[in-house]
Amino acid sequence: MVARGVLFGVAGAATLLLEFELALRLLPVSTATMTGYHVDPMIIGYPPGHQWVVSTGWDLRNAQRLRANNLGFAADADFGPDPSAIGLIGDSYVEASMLESGSRPATQLAHALRSAGHARPVYGMGGPGSSLLDYAERIRFARQRLTLRDFVVLLEPGDVRQSICGSGNVHAACLDPITFAPRVQRQAEPSAIRRVARHSALAQYIAGQLKVTDPRRLLAQAFQHSRPPVHGTDAATESRQDVAASRPGLPPDRVRVVQAVADAFFERVATPAPGRLVLLVDGRRSTRSGSPSVPMLERDLFVKLASARGIEVIDAESVYARHWEGSTLSLEVGPDDRHLNALGVGLLMRAVASKGPW
Repeated sequence: MVARGVLFGVAGAATLLLEFELALRLLPVSTATMTGYHVDPMIIGYPPGHQWVVSTGWDLRNAQRLRANNLGFAADADFGPDPSAIGLIGDSYVEASMLESGSRPATQLAHALRSAGHARPVYGMGGPGSSLLDYAERIRFARQRLTLRDFVVLLEPGDVRQSICGSGNVHAACLDPITFAPRVQRQAEPSAIRRVARHSALAQYIAGQLKVTDPRRLLAQAFQHSRPPVHGTDAATESRQDVAASRPGLPPDRVRVVQAVADAFFERVATPAPGRLVLLVDGRRSTRSGSPSVPMLERDLFVKLASARGIEVIDAESVYARHWEGSTLSLEVGPDDRHLNALGVGLLMRAVASKGPW
């Protein structure tokens, strides 16, 4: 009888899991992206032609269907050699998979350039989970493979510190945390279990929508308190550790990190004539005053180092400040997604287009 009860229990659990699996396959659950080093050994991308679904949260918000082009980037069109094209480089802020295709940065920049009388193709080369030195690798790839000469790099404040090996946001290129020597830290191939789980809607929902990779986190998330959104705050200031560590000046060890990463980046992307490099640097999205966090202080130092080298810099903070003078509309996707929404992206891309002539 005990054995029969266990058998019925296992069969019932299996049936329930199968029902969940079938039900979730009918919903826009985020599907496997199949990312890897498909096109270049230093660049993580998608298999060319791969199609997948992206959505946010347990309730599957902002569901989008994406497709990888011939070089493994999320784009509607293939990229071919074209020296007149502009390479738009960055991480998930450039890919912007949570936005509709027409609202993503590459599309909005191309439209803004046309409106300014400088019609040029824009190749959006975003790579989620990457950092500054990974951007340098994408610029190298675009110069060699696509003959691109002009680039816009969209940086977020964390891109500098994340260029240190072990940060968790490195595709390949990084600096040793002790010596600052250049290293290559490629991501490991997925395990057999993960490769199988990629094709399960239930597994993708648990790991991708609920963000549960550790069963202990599931219980913690079930009882955590939800917080109301705070308008116009700076995402970095929400980290208590960063706020506690922030000071009027940047700690010397962090200064050395910024200088080392900046030197490595500028050396790798030195612009050959007649090329152009524009850095579009995200920053504080609030008019509130207060002690800046360490990432923001690092950002400010990087901007100064870039300007001192004669690099063209567009400080997004000035763009946001003009917006807040006449509007209260949010520039972010939502309280649980601090990526720029279509309005925020449009403000930045128009700022780039006005930095002419292109």
